[in-house]
Amino acid sequence: MYYPMIRKYIWFSILAIGFSCSPKAIVVEESQEQAPIPLMIIGNEEILSDEFLYLLSKNRQFQEKEEKISRQEFEENLELFINYKLKVKEAENLGLDTLEEFRREFEVFKDDLIQPFLIKNSLQQGELMKAYNRMKEVVKASHILLQFPNNPSREDTIAVYRMAQKLKAEAESGADFNELALEYSDDPSAKENKGNLGYFTALQMVHQFEDAAYALGIGEISDPILTNFGYHIIKVEDKKPNPGEIKVSHILVRTQTGDPVSEERALRKVGEIYSELQKAESIWEEVCKMYSEDLASKNSGGTLPWISLGTVIPDFERVAFALNEEGEISPPVKTPYGYHIIRLEERRPIASFEEMEQTIKSRILRDSRSGLIQSQVTAIQKSRYSFEENGSVLNEIQSIINQQSLNSIEETLKSKNLTDSTLFSIENEKKTVGDYLKFLEEEKGNVRIGSKNSFGNSLERFIETSLNRTEELDLMANNKEYKLLLQEYRDGILLFSLMNERVWQKALMDSIGQIKFYEDNKGNYTWNERVRALIVTMGKEEYSNSVRRFLSDKKYRNDLSDRLENTFLLNNPLAFNMDEGLFEWERHPILSRIDPSKEFQEIKWDGKTIFIILGEKIPSEIKKFSETRGKVIQDYQQYLEKELVAALKNNYIIRINEDEKNKIYNLVVGN
Repeated sequence: MYYPMIRKYIWFSILAIGFSCSPKAIVVEESQEQAPIPLMIIGNEEILSDEFLYLLSKNRQFQEKEEKISRQEFEENLELFINYKLKVKEAENLGLDTLEEFRREFEVFKDDLIQPFLIKNSLQQGELMKAYNRMKEVVKASHILLQFPNNPSREDTIAVYRMAQKLKAEAESGADFNELALEYSDDPSAKENKGNLGYFTALQMVHQFEDAAYALGIGEISDPILTNFGYHIIKVEDKKPNPGEIKVSHILVRTQTGDPVSEERALRKVGEIYSELQKAESIWEEVCKMYSEDLASKNSGGTLPWISLGTVIPDFERVAFALNEEGEISPPVKTPYGYHIIRLEERRPIASFEEMEQTIKSRILRDSRSGLIQSQVTAIQKSRYSFEENGSVLNEIQSIINQQSLNSIEETLKSKNLTDSTLFSIENEKKTVGDYLKFLEEEKGNVRIGSKNSFGNSLERFIETSLNRTEELDLMANNKEYKLLLQEYRDGILLFSLMNERVWQKALMDSIGQIKFYEDNKGNYTWNERVRALIVTMGKEEYSNSVRRFLSDKKYRNDLSDRLENTFLLNNPLAFNMDEGLFEWERHPILSRIDPSKEFQEIKWDGKTIFIILGEKIPSEIKKFSETRGKVIQDYQQYLEKELVAALKNNYIIRINEDEKNKIYNLVVGN
């Protein structure tokens, strides 16, 4: 199943429940002794007000209405909520929640959703803030990497360390650091960059390397720094404030790789565009709209999303960040996409900590820093969940397991009757040696058994896994917000599956149903009056007289645009733009301004001269099914959904607790 699509639909479905209002976050305090009163019963399932209030209040992050929700809006949202729960109920009755596909998808979401509620989350803030503060600065550094041989001995490790110390001493005595990197570094890129890593910021290097680089002053050289790659000697060349992000616009003229003719034509065209912009920068938007070949941005002035260092192609980034003044335009720059002319629109500093927090967190979780955090998490979990370790059994097993394979370990432990012995307990639940062996079997292929260290690591993972499972169960039993969030996503997946089966796929695949729906609703699918037209928008006014003379006595014909291009555009590609087709003229921004009875017309619009040649006029008519199939399917889906909801309301008895409903409404509006 396509997880992003499911996630998007879950949000759309849930938010639709309260789309017409924006209540503030609502928390219902419940008495420990008093059982919650259901808001409604659908079939035989009680549904509590907490769920409705939780979903309703989620919309406050999307809308900021200050006025109170009206009674009508409240009732509409409650009706949407009932429809939502009916669909979930139907999915459950069909057994969709028992399918293996559902279970896999739900586990994926569950693993993601639980993260903010874990102990680990509260311990990450210090590391997150430290990383964010470092992001305010960029560091330029060079390094020399010395790697270990395969299966290094203690003597090998010492020899590499001493070599690193020797190179540091040479550099500090005046030897050229980059030449030393070229000669001695085991980093393959050193042959090209002589160890120069350029500018970087936090979370772009391994943790130990980053710590050392940020601790050094400009010109200082580090002691040997050990990472998973080997020993590094680091020299900081420069430090400066992070330039943050920039917003730029661009005009793109594409090239075809390996095509000299395309390259020459693009270079000539981009040169003419740049010359035009040098004469009058104020026409940027018009030039971009007319000539840029980036279809995604040309109609919005070529504006691109905010970019930061390392997020775009290096050649583009280098030129873009070199622009200093807003409105400044670069000469053409070549990238694999073609030639760009770049204009600086705006600069802004790095985003706030709150905006970047989740991004930083996800990167730290993949970083070695996560190990430091995990050690603290484990300590807290052990204390909270009454962890007790059986040290004597652990020591006995360790003496047996050292240097043995997984199979021989299992046989030895069974022969000594140790598989039922307790390794540790969590809240009085015992974990035995047999449980540990099952864990190792599940990890087989990922864990190398054969040394004291590998045993210790696998046991540590077993303990962490057991403690994490205990914490998850604790959250599910005692954390109300987590329970509601989990319910939301569970129901959302079921809703998606039901709608996909009963509505979306049915509407897509049921060609007979589509045609019948089209025939029954033909009046909804009509063309307005249309006209075949050629629209010529002048880019250079000096060609207007020539184009006017060429077009003024011409009738509309299919090859007219080709003749016009061959006459003018081959030598003057920026002279004008052409748009040709069959248009609903009353809805067209240009054709709606002209006299449809005249075949040739000239108008001024948006400061430009525009010539129009009109051809055949086609009166309003019903669209053919093939011309409107997409809209028919969309409408057919809406029809099927209404039919589904109507059927479910007949199949399930719905009982609403009016007293509880009124109580909720008063709570929402603050009465």
